[in-house]
Formats: sequence, C-alpha cells, structure tokens
Amino acid sequence: MSERRSGDEKIRCDACPVMCYIAPGKVGACDRYANEDGKIIRCDPVTILDRRLHAGGEVRPFLNADWDGDMGGDDLFVSGVGAGTTYPDYKPAPFIVSREVEGADFVTVVTEAIYSYCGVKVKIDTDRHLGAEAATVRAGGEAVGHVTTAEYGSQMLSLGGVEHLTGGSKAEGRVTCDALLRLCNREAVDLTIDGGASVTVQAGRPPIVDGQREDRMRVGCGSATIGMFASQWQGLVDEVVVVDDHITGVVSEHQAGKALGWPDTGIRIKGRRSTPGRYFQVAGPGRGWGGTDIEDPLSILNPWWEKKGARPGLRLLMVSTTGEHHGFYVLDDDLVPQPAPLPEALVASVDLIAENCEPALCTVMFQAGAGGSLRSGVTRNPVRLTRSVQARKTRVTCGGAAAYVWPGGGITLMVDVLEMPERSFGYVPTPALVAPLEFTLPRDEYRALGGHDGAVRSITDILEKGGEYGGEFRALGSTPERGE
Repeated sequence: MSERRSGDEKIRCDACPVMCYIAPGKVGACDRYANEDGKIIRCDPVTILDRRLHAGGEVRPFLNADWDGDMGGDDLFVSGVGAGTTYPDYKPAPFIVSREVEGADFVTVVTEAIYSYCGVKVKIDTDRHLGAEAATVRAGGEAVGHVTTAEYGSQMLSLGGVEHLTGGSKAEGRVTCDALLRLCNREAVDLTIDGGASVTVQAGRPPIVDGQREDRMRVGCGSATIGMFASQWQGLVDEVVVVDDHITGVVSEHQAGKALGWPDTGIRIKGRRSTPGRYFQVAGPGRGWGGTDIEDPLSILNPWWEKKGARPGLRLLMVSTTGEHHGFYVLDDDLVPQPAPLPEALVASVDLIAENCEPALCTVMFQAGAGGSLRSGVTRNPVRLTRSVQARKTRVTCGGAAAYVWPGGGITLMVDVLEMPERSFGYVPTPALVAPLEFTLPRDEYRALGGHDGAVRSITDILEKGGEYGGEFRALGSTPERGE
C-alpha cells in the first residue's frame, strides 16, 4: 500500500519485495503496477467471472462508472486476477467478498499470491522418445527442470521449482521464471532435453517434437491394442504384432487371441516375455515404430518355428499403436517374411486404430505452495486456514478454477492453466510467479477461524468503490475450448 503523493514524485511500490520506485506515468519492474497521478494502481483490471456469458465469450472491459447495477445474484464471482496482493502480508487481502450462494452467506477471500515455491507439470501426448528419465530440460540453454516418469501414452516434464528459481545462477532463475510464466499464460515455449529431443510446448496445443507436429497419441499399449481389435483381425490375417516401446503384443499368444481360438503361428519375438503375448524391452525407446528406436519392424523377430505352426504363405500384419506405421508380410518357402501390399480388407482395421487415437495435446498444470505469510491476509491465525482447507471446509480456486489440494501439511495446490482466465499469471523479479488465489467458505466458518470480518464487503460496494489498487473491472465468460 502506498500513500498518494504529488504527481511529479516517484512512489515506492510495496506490492512485492523488489520495492520499485515508480515515476509518474511509469510501471514497475513487474509490469503489473504503475504510478497514476501519485497513486499506485494495478495495471490489469480485476476480473469478475460472469456465468451468464456464453462459453468462450469475449472479454468485456468496463469501468465501475459504466456498471448497470445488475448484480446477477450468484452469477458473479470476483476472482484474484488483477486484484492486487497482500504483500507484505500484514494486511487483509485486497478483496474479502460477501456473497449469497443458494441462500447461504459465503465469503470469498481474493488475492494475487506471490509464489517462490512453484512450477509446472507438463503432460505431452506422444510416444516419441523425448529423453531419458531425470534428463535435464533446458530453455534458452539454462536448466529449468527434468524429464519425469512417463504415463500412459504421454511423456511428462517437471519444470520450475524453488531450486531452479532461486537455487542456481541469476540467469537460471530469470529464464526459469520466464518459461513458467509463458507456459502458464498459454504461450509456446521451446525446450531442449539433454541427450534427447527438442520440443515446443503450448497448453492445449499439439506438441512439436524435433520440428514435427504430433497429431495423435497412442490408442493404448501393444497388448491393449490387441484386446481392442483382435476380433476384427480374425480371419483376415494369420498373425498380428503390435509394436510398442512398453508392451509389444502378439495376437496368437495373447489371451484375447486364445479366447477367439487363434491358432499358433510359430512366431518368436526378441525381448523379455512377460505373460503370453506380451513382451517387454523388444527395442530401445526412440522416434520410430511405436515409440521405439527401430525403423524395420522385422528386426524384433527371431527365426520362425515350423514345429509351432510356421508355414510358407503365412500372412503377418505388423502395426504401431497409432496406426502411423504398418507393414504386411508373407512367409516365403524359407519362412522369411517378405513385404507385400496391404490387403484392402486390412486397411479398415489399421484406419480404425488411428481413428481411436485421441488428439495429441500438451497439458500444463501449475503447482504451488500457497502457504507462508499470505495466509495472514485471510485470518489472524493462519494455521486455522490450512486446517480448514484440509478439512474441505474452505474451497480453493485459482482465477475461479477449482484447484486440487494435495493431502498432508500445508496448502499445496495444482490447477490446469486452461481452466483459468487467459493471462492470469504475472511475475516479480525476485524471481517468482504471481497467480490469482481465492478461498471461499461459509461466513460463520470465516469468523471461527479468526478472519478479517471487518474487511468483508459486498460485490455492490466493490463495484462502486473499487479497491486499494484502483477500480477498473472486466467481465469474463467461461473457459474457451481446447485445441484448434
């Protein structure tokens, strides 16, 4: 909070630890606060979520002077976007809003939190090998995170965190903060992985791996693909191998094939046999067939075994888990597979695999510790807020989007950035991210945990008088659609 001074003086802004002196008409280092006529104001308007606007509706900027007085009942929700901060956290949050929800009196505590402990988890839908687990991820040459454990059909990155923001060099901290900010604000960020690929990540958009846009994620592992489509291959081909980095499937051995009465073919697969028809480690990870490093699928086959059913003329389909790669082969008199044109009867089954693959997208989940002194902007007894959140008496949202709060101590939250209003995130040069945060709870519960009850205001009063950092507002509809 800053006192008003004459229009030609610099003002010290205390909205973050940097404590900028801001000249008249200028903004601070964070580009979020400015000196307007001798008073510190927030450059972006407070965002009011209006459920009456159509999904994906346009942002409608408005000043309190233009407000028509229609409160819309439960339709309006004051978010933390543009609200300002509690820093240095001795004072109540910028807005503590009283509102009626289905006849009950609720309070929503609204602020923009400064997160030194924060990062993002990035889910990248691709079977392409991006890098070894724990490999360093870089932006602009600086380490900003690492590859973490892969999930079903997706590669995962863990980026940011306090060690990269403040535990390394100044350059590492600045680059990490910039990469996190742009990812959270839905911008594209170019990353490189030590010993692996380069990848362009943007929330809600397909990943670009080594310059190639990914269009689909796999339908499932090789075993799952067989389970889904074995009955449609029966009678059209003698053997099917679904090549996959994790579990390569063989239909004649697989339980699905056995249930259909599929005869043995004498096929033998390189790799470690897990259960019948399911093979691990048939090849290394890579950017070839099924997320492996192979270009020739026949390289995973051992010589066929005639005593187990191999014969000249046996028909073999090899296909990847996306349908992107496929090949048809016929065993010659020496039981060696020879390439042949894909029969028309099998084209539909390969196309069906591709049809059942979901579009490849990037998902960015913001994760942060919403604890520390910012809780004193909610209550005089901060631990009671933590306990209320963990007891699910207090609902936590970020820009109106529901946040998942991890069990255990503290308030460690995670939220999908696509569920939040666009450009919800800012930064301070310490470096740290700034993001909206709202706590909603019954008025009685708020009083019980020692809340700043004297600072509670109605939406009407807020729209008429504004707040500490100005009185400009905007209304925003629901979350825009994902993808292209």
